[in-house]
Amino acid sequence: MTNSRPRVLIEDWLPVAELGIESKRERKVFTDLPPLNYLHVWWARRPIVASQAVVLGGLLPTWTVELANQFPGDEPLSTRDSYRDWFLKLVGILGDPVAAARQEAAGIAKGIKAFGYSQAWKNSPTVSDLSLLHRLLIHTWGAIPTVADPTAGGGSIPFSAARYGLPTVANDLNSIAVSVINGGVKYPNDYGDSVSEAADAFANRLAERLENRLRPFFPVEQGAEIAEYLYAYEIDCPRTGRPIPLLPNLWLDKANPKAAISIEVSEESYELRVIEGPEFNFDPSKGTMKGGSAVSPYDDITIDGTYIKSEAQAGRMRPIMYAVGWRAAGRPGKRPGPLTFRTPSDLEQRALDCASQEVLARIDEWIRFDLVPSEDIPDVSNYNRGHRLYGINNWRSMFTDRQLLTHVTFVELYLEIIEEVRAECGEYTEAVLNLITLMHGKMLDYNSRMSAWNISQRSVQHAFESHNFSFKTTFAEKMTPGPLLRWASAQVTKASRVSSGLLQQSRGERKSEILVFQGNAASIPKVETGSISHICIDPPYYDNVMYGELSDYFYVWHKRTWGKIVPAIFTQELADVDNEAVANYARFASMGRRKSELADADYEAKMTAIFAECNRMLRDDGVLSVMFTHKRAEAWDTLGMGLLQAGLIIETSWPVNTEFEFSFHQANMNSAASTIMLVCRKRGTSPSSARVYLEDIESEIRSAARTAAQRFQHDGIDGVDLLLSTYGPTLSVISQNWPVYSSVPDAEGKDQLLRPEDALDLAREEVVQLRRSRLVGKAAHVDDLTDFVLLAWDIFGSREFPYDTARLLALAVGGAEVDYLERAKIVKKKAGNVTLLEPNERLRHDGDSKLPGVRPEATSFEFMIDAIDTALYIADVDGMPAAKRFLDRHGFTTDSGFISTAQGLVNAIPRTKVKGAWAIPEAGLLDTLCTLYFPTVALPESEDLAAAAVQASLFEND
Repeated sequence: MTNSRPRVLIEDWLPVAELGIESKRERKVFTDLPPLNYLHVWWARRPIVASQAVVLGGLLPTWTVELANQFPGDEPLSTRDSYRDWFLKLVGILGDPVAAARQEAAGIAKGIKAFGYSQAWKNSPTVSDLSLLHRLLIHTWGAIPTVADPTAGGGSIPFSAARYGLPTVANDLNSIAVSVINGGVKYPNDYGDSVSEAADAFANRLAERLENRLRPFFPVEQGAEIAEYLYAYEIDCPRTGRPIPLLPNLWLDKANPKAAISIEVSEESYELRVIEGPEFNFDPSKGTMKGGSAVSPYDDITIDGTYIKSEAQAGRMRPIMYAVGWRAAGRPGKRPGPLTFRTPSDLEQRALDCASQEVLARIDEWIRFDLVPSEDIPDVSNYNRGHRLYGINNWRSMFTDRQLLTHVTFVELYLEIIEEVRAECGEYTEAVLNLITLMHGKMLDYNSRMSAWNISQRSVQHAFESHNFSFKTTFAEKMTPGPLLRWASAQVTKASRVSSGLLQQSRGERKSEILVFQGNAASIPKVETGSISHICIDPPYYDNVMYGELSDYFYVWHKRTWGKIVPAIFTQELADVDNEAVANYARFASMGRRKSELADADYEAKMTAIFAECNRMLRDDGVLSVMFTHKRAEAWDTLGMGLLQAGLIIETSWPVNTEFEFSFHQANMNSAASTIMLVCRKRGTSPSSARVYLEDIESEIRSAARTAAQRFQHDGIDGVDLLLSTYGPTLSVISQNWPVYSSVPDAEGKDQLLRPEDALDLAREEVVQLRRSRLVGKAAHVDDLTDFVLLAWDIFGSREFPYDTARLLALAVGGAEVDYLERAKIVKKKAGNVTLLEPNERLRHDGDSKLPGVRPEATSFEFMIDAIDTALYIADVDGMPAAKRFLDRHGFTTDSGFISTAQGLVNAIPRTKVKGAWAIPEAGLLDTLCTLYFPTVALPESEDLAAAAVQASLFEND
């Protein structure tokens, strides 16, 4: 090694803008994602390009002249610029993504025509580059360094490390994650294409047997291919006792030829018929259910949602098949015909009854031989909407009788085929059966009561569209069982082949040594102390995702298949949520108001234990990289405290925009789009002799936060992500001086350790000052209420955002409480969130009140936001001429404060349109008002999101 503690590249530089663009590009086309995304559902998976950059950046030495001199003749190391270009090439960035993104934004070119190369994840390093990389790593670390990920989740980090031929350790508490990592990383690395070829062959064998065994329950007309069966629910009317279908709308397909459901009512019942044609004599957008309530088709009287839920909980809400999607079978080698719809036949309806009778006849046998999930859904749950309210209380109730019959029959056939696989596959039997299990995961994902029909995309959505167990009013069976398994096999085996190809391209003839463990990340005894050069960890995100609860949906099935092969991975009845490092409020619900406090403390204790284990495994000269995405300060407070108490120092941090722009589970959540990469080292053992208090390092914290915000906004980091970009530098200052004590003593008057949250307050104040100046110019401070509105729009880009975040922003702006903002009609509070009120909602009718608000007859305004909102209210209600008279009466057309506030709001409020209509009405009113009467206000471009939103897909994490 060149020295005892090599300084690594990520401590000095990371191509933030390039990685952000490539991360978005990686997820932009849902039909062309990295292989891990198609293998199995995972609820938070890092982009490959970002993972590769952090893995390499934490191992490669920073460039120096001395380094270049030690590698004479190796051009990539000759200069700092060539070294950085080489790094970009190693992570697959083969051009200038920043320039390409500008071309796309300007409409000059798109996709590969703009970039000139494929998405970064597809581009493997050359043999010569890989050879130089290994020589450089051996020079730096003394041997090829090992990379470990203690909470490996969806597998992006171990996959990235293995691509560079690096020894890799992957661990996760969750059994489903371990299954995915084995299937997507270890087995393709160890066995190549042999696994996918064998798995595909056995899947075809299984599909044929599945078809034969279930043929009586899936009648199919000759010459037709069933694409999907569509279902809704039915209850009995509380007034007449007649059955009522629960359909939120009647559309099947809005494309040509259009298709919809017609409800034909008789005295005794109703009939559903599929109607096709250019026009309908009814409105397909008007169904029988809306907002949880229903409308009887017999008398148009509303049926309350409470009654519907009570019927569901009593087992009296019945699934009904209302349409069949089918295609004419193509000739051999030809594609089938276009998707069309028809009314289910009497034979198909009878087949459903037969399936129910079969389930009733065999359910006791299935339970006795442990072929069907008999586990109840735990009472302790954060996701209650989809089951508790609608009578779904055990895991098998997530499926209709015929769906359940399909999945149990698959399990039976899987167990029957195990010995055949052993006889033919030998050493990679476990790997083949793993892939077949993952195929079943795809079948479960697209064939349940949670698998909805997407009218716009004309396809079945996967069960975890919303990353929860939300109730689906309509759902589907995707294909008949044989074609469904063949489809799943095609998805899984292709993912395995692509993974194998990418790993082989990178490593050449040298296989990476990959170890995969299942267990608590706070204790990984099989990893030797001080053996890991780079721990790259993407830990659970506080309270964002309850992985264990979600994965139970698959766990109860997979333990009955692959669990028979690797029982050590499936030792519990359900996923281990007790040891999961998340802020799980449901576990502490019985503690009442203290549940949040206890959940936070539990998360902090678990993260501290995980980071302490990282410290143990890490070499003294090693690097710990932490990838974290969360917008709440509480999450950063607990994460930061965990790092500090585990004996780690935060050297630097980088924000990279990694999150998918149109993710359904993030939509309208003002979610953080950036991952913050924290780069940590072991702390020395010689603490300072003098105690350090917050006020001693306040100026250093403010300077670090201000510098970070100024720097990263130039790299395209904006909104809430710019705020987050200052958290890493703030935590770094604290860690460099740790232990740091609070300025406020505890209840007994003794010094207490500083909570990171106290320092993050200072960072937020610096961002507020910076953003305020950017929005309104040199005039800077307007007034506290106006500043809050300006900065809320600027930082969150959304009308709604969390209460706790609103509280922190209000304190950073001027010290106001959220309760006062509510009395001032700036916001309203609801269910842990606050919402910025529209001008019409701020109207004051109490003329003598001195509280802020919209007052058309006021003679003066204390707060500029009141004047702006009053002008917008008048423009909306009485028209622009009336608004002009109001502006003239108060002299606002020449008032610098009014004009600068208008400019700030124009800059801050998202100027988005959906199908030509302004998503936020104020933006449209401001646009017109400024165009007519304020020529000095510069109007940014507006953007129509309708086309972009169509690209959002369930496949993003599938």
